[in-house]
Amino acid sequence: MPAWGELVGSLAAMLTTLSFVPQVWHTWRTRDVSGISLAMYGAFTLGVALWLVYGWLLGAWPIIIANAVTLSLALSILAMKLRYGRAPGKVQRRGQ
Repeated sequence: MPAWGELVGSLAAMLTTLSFVPQVWHTWRTRDVSGISLAMYGAFTLGVALWLVYGWLLGAWPIIIANAVTLSLALSILAMKLRYGRAPGKVQRRGQ
């Protein structure tokens, strides 16, 4: 692959990975997870983990590094969703 192809791939990996930082920071700071879908983040996190395995099998360090960082950020959001998703002692009812 030409050097410019590696540059494009590295820039794409950096931007998509760093795009999670503001969400993690905002969620950690506010503890507001109401707008976060548990199903979406669960599926996304599993997908990133599989991309990490794929990169590992290929020995492709840009894929490995980008997905390792993205996985840690996605896991932190998922953990906050699970931790802060429901108020203690409050039961959610359908239609509310």
